[in-house]
Amino acid sequence: MKILVVGDGHSSIHEVAVVGTFKKLGHDVEAFYWHNYFNSQNPLVRLWHRIQNKFIIGPTIDRLNIDLVNVAKLFNPKLVFIYRGTHIAPQTITKIKHQLPNAVVYGYNNDDPFAVGHPPWLWRHFLRTVPKYDLVFAYRHHNIDEFRKIGAKRVDLLRSWYIREINHPVRLFEIDKAKYECDLVFIGHYEDDGRLEHLEEVVKNGYKLRLFGPSHEWNSRLDKSSVLKQLVPVHLVWNAEYNKALCGAKIALCFLSKLNRDTYTRRCFEIPASGTLLLSEYSDDLASLYQAEEEADFFKSKEEMIQKIKLYIGNDDLRSRVAAKGNQRAIIDGHDIVSRMSRVLDFV
Repeated sequence: MKILVVGDGHSSIHEVAVVGTFKKLGHDVEAFYWHNYFNSQNPLVRLWHRIQNKFIIGPTIDRLNIDLVNVAKLFNPKLVFIYRGTHIAPQTITKIKHQLPNAVVYGYNNDDPFAVGHPPWLWRHFLRTVPKYDLVFAYRHHNIDEFRKIGAKRVDLLRSWYIREINHPVRLFEIDKAKYECDLVFIGHYEDDGRLEHLEEVVKNGYKLRLFGPSHEWNSRLDKSSVLKQLVPVHLVWNAEYNKALCGAKIALCFLSKLNRDTYTRRCFEIPASGTLLLSEYSDDLASLYQAEEEADFFKSKEEMIQKIKLYIGNDDLRSRVAAKGNQRAIIDGHDIVSRMSRVLDFV
């Protein structure tokens, strides 16, 4: 089958991984990445591109939409899969479907376009485009009805995933142990939802914590924390280094984004896939995916988090057993990207 994948194209675990997976499944895949439209060596042009990219308006946005229609016409795919289509105009979908009447156009968004707190301009094209898609995949259960209310023809749940080639148990060399070995690790963005206070509680109780994430979000806030300022500078880790950071920890913490109203997150699959124990903020959704105290564990307060940490840090056999069962659950239930994209193709 011919498949055209459309997206920003900057991330190896998002639309780039989707392209690779469809190819692995034996399909003829073309990628249309719009981040290339906003690269320039000229500082003034680059600034102009950044403004257009941020506010999703201007001649470059118009050009990429025209180019997408032309690419689709030339490639003639059966499936057009648009990942987080913030930059795609409704008329673009209309034109593609008019010139390719036998093709289906699916949309997927890993963010929550209905949540309060996002910039007002970010989702305006995407939300107007929702009724044009043949099928919209929602990341969260509560988005399903929200998509229907704004005119989606068909909606289904498509959770995020882990990537087998990246997320798996590894034994660390000494050089990696020096960088990643610890009691607990948290890898993720900063959000003013109590996660910083939870991390402070971990260190106050004497546990060795490592923290990885966007430096511009974390460093200034950690500088103001007498408990956590020794963790500065914080930096991002990707791919193999991200996996090593998970594997170097006895426990990996997970917090759920309040901005995106998350009831689970990608790390809820990546952490068990790496063979590390998942200790996450509780949600009913997550508790339906993993059996508490058997395949992962959850907390509803700082106090409960510390109790769980004491339990698992103090019992290597229990921690290893729960982590191993969580790893098997992630595999058996098909939370990998190949299983997810196979499900997408079932709809076609």
